[in-house]
Amino acid sequence: MTDIYKTFDHTADVGIEIYGKDLHQLFINAGHALFDLITDIHTIEATTSLSVTVEGTDQEDLMVRWLSELLYVHQMRGYLLCDFILHELGEKILRATVRGEQYTSPRHELLREIKAVTYHQLMVAQEKDRWVARIVLDV
Repeated sequence: MTDIYKTFDHTADVGIEIYGKDLHQLFINAGHALFDLITDIHTIEATTSLSVTVEGTDQEDLMVRWLSELLYVHQMRGYLLCDFILHELGEKILRATVRGEQYTSPRHELLREIKAVTYHQLMVAQEKDRWVARIVLDV
């Protein structure tokens, strides 16, 4: 999974740099990276589907709101997610179906608690042949 993202050091937090061949893949890979940091994503089965819609002011805001909504689904509803299907990705809106299952101990080991997705050092940009996002997560 680490070919789609890498972590970077940040005081008391975790920074992630995510990659995608296009913006669509970047948002999918961001979801994968988030849950790969929370647990071993390979232990999650895609048994339940949920609809997610988020709106933002630009691509950076949309990325934070997307990951924040996924984190909400985990924290408040108890889901671990492993599959992210984008139906619509515009400049200010994202509609998706996410799939996963309820957290079950001891089958799922939680690797770290992520408290929030921050705007600190936030970046979403197109490089030569790929898209890159940098995000800091409050742990």
